[in-house]
Amino acid sequence: MKRPQSVLVLIHSPDGAILLIERAKHPGFWQSVTGSVEAGESLADTARREVAEETGIIAPPDAFERWHHSSRFEIFPIWRNRYPPGVTHNTEHMFSLCVPRDTPITLAPDEHRDWRWLPWHDALDAVFSWTNRDAIRMLTQRKNLHPATA
Repeated sequence: MKRPQSVLVLIHSPDGAILLIERAKHPGFWQSVTGSVEAGESLADTARREVAEETGIIAPPDAFERWHHSSRFEIFPIWRNRYPPGVTHNTEHMFSLCVPRDTPITLAPDEHRDWRWLPWHDALDAVFSWTNRDAIRMLTQRKNLHPATA
């Protein structure tokens, strides 16, 4: 069973493009890397593990920026069976990782079916999750990105 603690890792290029991955079992659901914290694992360790598992990107610990921001949201009913009975909400902790756009991407085929880089303003419309949209908006403020960027 999953724990109701997770990470969202917003992978972006130096020019502000956002890497999005599409869920294998839910075509059209584009998102950043996400994943549940496993027992005994730190948030930073979860971020590194999930990025490696979902994209094949192996990055050193200091490449990840922990935002010290989290969002609490209701778990979609279709995914509640993954959690202990009665769990309806999850807390998601934000991280970012900056990599060049030519970084090789290797998806976990059981989890994701496609990937793409989008300018941040297009990524806002592509992601299905409000927490992912909020993270993209926060990145634009943190990195001082403007619509003409990316």
